[in-house]
Amino acid sequence: MFSVTVRDHIMIAHSFWGEVFGPAQRLHGATFVVDATFRRPDLDADGIVVDIGLATEQLRAVLGDLTYRNLDDEPAFAGVNTTTEVLARTIADRLVERVHAGDLGAGARDLTGITVTLHESHIAWASYERSL
Repeated sequence: MFSVTVRDHIMIAHSFWGEVFGPAQRLHGATFVVDATFRRPDLDADGIVVDIGLATEQLRAVLGDLTYRNLDDEPAFAGVNTTTEVLARTIADRLVERVHAGDLGAGARDLTGITVTLHESHIAWASYERSL
């Protein structure tokens, strides 16, 4: 299996409900380093997994819809705890939509999976992996 990973970051505000979250129940900010890994079993005719430039652009576009926002105010997250895991899934799903729309180029149609990892810090991160 071949893979290519591109990286960017987001800065968001949000809060959680539930005692398990302790002080994070209050509104707080978070900055995440975001890795998006694209997978396929074989390289395309150009010898690549995906166009890195297009992958970078599309990750940036997806993150642009989230960054510098209070996610508590976003209709897409109404009634949802926007945990690191939930955000990883959301970003992965939005990238898959862009793959299917052709935004990552024709060669991306043969991708078989995407993994999105959000790094909360240098010692903690969460990922979501899905098939296309």
